[in-house]
Amino acid sequence: MSAFYADIGKMELNPVRDPTHVTAGAAGSDPAGAVVAVDGISKSFGPLEAVRDLSFEARPGEIIGLLGPNGAGKTTAIRVLSTILPPTRGRFTLGGIPHTKPGAIRQQVGVLPESAGYPLHQTGAEFLRYYARLFGHPARTAREIAASLLSEVGLGERGSSPIATYSRGMRQRLGVARALVNAPSVIFLDEPTLGLDPAGQRQMLALIRDVAGQRGATVILSTHFLDEVDEVCSRVIILNRGEVIAEGSVADIKRRAAPRTARVHVPPEMNDEALSALKRAEGVANVGSIDAERGWLTATFDSAWLDEHGGVHINSAIRALTDADVLILSFELEGGRLSDAFLSLTGEGQQ
Repeated sequence: MSAFYADIGKMELNPVRDPTHVTAGAAGSDPAGAVVAVDGISKSFGPLEAVRDLSFEARPGEIIGLLGPNGAGKTTAIRVLSTILPPTRGRFTLGGIPHTKPGAIRQQVGVLPESAGYPLHQTGAEFLRYYARLFGHPARTAREIAASLLSEVGLGERGSSPIATYSRGMRQRLGVARALVNAPSVIFLDEPTLGLDPAGQRQMLALIRDVAGQRGATVILSTHFLDEVDEVCSRVIILNRGEVIAEGSVADIKRRAAPRTARVHVPPEMNDEALSALKRAEGVANVGSIDAERGWLTATFDSAWLDEHGGVHINSAIRALTDADVLILSFELEGGRLSDAFLSLTGEGQQ
């Protein structure tokens, strides 16, 4: 099993609150304040600094996307914040509990590791009952918790089946159920949709939204799939080589770092003149012809020159076309994509 799962077995069996009780704000946090407060966390392995000066806050019910290329420090950050690894320097609190009390923090967090192990001979219900007992619940309560969580993650009819018969998507949902056994105020999900088919991905994303919305838990979601972040996350933290290089809402990240692309429609006979004019326009990085026979062009603006609405380059491009006496049939500005921002910020697109 994963290190987190194994370490739970070493904890004292302290009673916890009923995980079937749903509240608007997680226990141990101020509904108006931060349930996660990270201040300058760094983690080194000898000369290698895997995470450097990580700082952020998260409120109850937020879903925060933790992004970065391979080796950026995402998994290390999760291991530090879930107390599997001690920080080299810095401090953090989860649910108001300082990082110097790892046992108490583990009562407040749930984790789905990237490579979670499962006892394949056990049934889903037995697996969850085992962890409910580890968290101090009597046998009868543990059975009730297991049944409730299996139903919540869509496995109510498979609770008596051996885990060996579960698909990968079912095992991932079982892992989320295990992470909810102690009704955590903070849940860390490390690549929860990796290896899932589209239907499994949709089920997992819906489950993540429910965990944050109905339970009021804070979700830290580490993933390589940017479309997922765009769909479910309220904020994004992008790591590169252990360092935070961008943080903000998804819309902020797109606007700040991603290029904008315009689709331009001109009379087909003016296609060449339009291409030449757009190439001369200030701030236009790339120009191409989508469908020359119908007069459709594309222009990508240099993100370094964009204002909040991309207006500077719209004016520049339109002026260049009108100065060249090109008739503009339509000019549509497309918003930047999160993937564009990610590649721009991390430099991955230049490799």
